[in-house]
Amino acid sequence: MREGALIPRRTHALLEGAVASGGLPGAALGVVDAAGQRQTLTLGLAQREPDVVPLEGGHWWDLASLTKPLFTARSILRAAEAGQLDLDDPLETHLPELAWMQDSALRARTLRQLLTHTAGLPAWAPLYTWGDAATIRSRLLQEAWDLQPPGEVTYSDLGYLLLGRVLERVHGRALREFALEDGLSFTPPPEASVATERCLWRERTLRGETHDENAAALGGVAGHAGLFGTLDGVMNQAERILRGGWLSAAAQEAAVRPAAPGRTLAFVQAQPGWSGGSLCSPETLGHTGFTGTGLWVDPRRGLAWVLLTNRVHPSRHGTFDIQGLRRAVGNTLLAAQG
Repeated sequence: MREGALIPRRTHALLEGAVASGGLPGAALGVVDAAGQRQTLTLGLAQREPDVVPLEGGHWWDLASLTKPLFTARSILRAAEAGQLDLDDPLETHLPELAWMQDSALRARTLRQLLTHTAGLPAWAPLYTWGDAATIRSRLLQEAWDLQPPGEVTYSDLGYLLLGRVLERVHGRALREFALEDGLSFTPPPEASVATERCLWRERTLRGETHDENAAALGGVAGHAGLFGTLDGVMNQAERILRGGWLSAAAQEAAVRPAAPGRTLAFVQAQPGWSGGSLCSPETLGHTGFTGTGLWVDPRRGLAWVLLTNRVHPSRHGTFDIQGLRRAVGNTLLAAQG
């Protein structure tokens, strides 16, 4: 741990207790303020089985759904900055073959609706059971989805899968070939990665390969999952969201302002019961990932924090209350700011 004043003793004790109890194999917390001061804390194990591997600060984490804001939404907004698309483009503009024989309303749903999870798509489907990657990619665009009317927020991996396909069309290359900043990767070294689940589908413990089954079946990278990051790498993103420079001024303002009930174009907004805790200011935004990851930014308090855990190791079916820990961490960090 680098000594500093941002992680109070109470927060340290919460994480130490979570790891010591066996609830979490390991945890890494990073906090950064509006002046750029940082503090980090790393506890526990990168892997519990089949071999014990101590957690180190430079380990790579499977960020799961943090892929959505940190890569996909940001890339869509960057493409808007470059004049390559508009957020109110209907999907058929970029995916002309989308359900072209089905007279599907999905063709008219917009990129903005997909970003905010208001396009009416279902939350999830077992794409990894459909066949090989080529079959999944083709069927995704022709599936007769049971669509709801647009407007209501329904968190949807499927919407971000489609946004990933839009990015590939706009840029003319696969997502895996997109440039990433330091501390972010689609292909981390397994020996320096944090283990996730003992996967029953792949019949092995996953380390350095994408945990999400649908993203894995598509080659490891998709619009909703597949991004890995180090603690410093994710903190760099949080700091740029907090201090500016994550996007152009206009695009960053669009990314963080309210765009749908409880959501911005890229993030979840502070609301009762959310992951960041009840002491966040109303402007706070954040996002979490299924593997146990999360990022939060409170611009009024001038504070951003990243909590990375491998709560799915060795199994996603544990009973540890990760949401409760996330709230407690956020509350104790903010309370210590005075």
